Amino acid sequence: MSFLEWNTSFELGIKEFDEHHKQLVHLLNEAYGNFLGEANHETLEDVLDKLIDYATYHFTAEEHWMGLHGYPGLQKHREEHNLLSRTVVEIQFDFNKDRKHLSIEVLVFLKEWLSNHILQTDADYGRFAAQYRQA
Repeated sequence: MSFLEWNTSFELGIKEFDEHHKQLVHLLNEAYGNFLGEANHETLEDVLDKLIDYATYHFTAEEHWMGLHGYPGLQKHREEHNLLSRTVVEIQFDFNKDRKHLSIEVLVFLKEWLSNHILQTDADYGRFAAQYRQA
């Protein structure tokens, strides 16, 4: 059972980042599956670490692409990435420090952030890239 279903509305038309987004959706679904299966703390910690590491890799790649192509929304985009990164690091710290269970609220937050970010903020640079390719 998927927590977030990939669909074509998430596609930006930039193969590299569409693949990154699919991987992020996959990792979020993996975390959700482990949550439903009442996985142990170490398993949840591992998938949360993978999600954070991959998101960091993806954010860096996106920002690099934006810089290379002169995307005017780079600074705002970077600020969104930084805010999420700080929030997730706090979640991870609390989860690891207190040996808390991963809550559904955290997963819902990540799901909503990811889907909204792709459909709105990332869609902006997808439209920019489409104009760039046509020029």
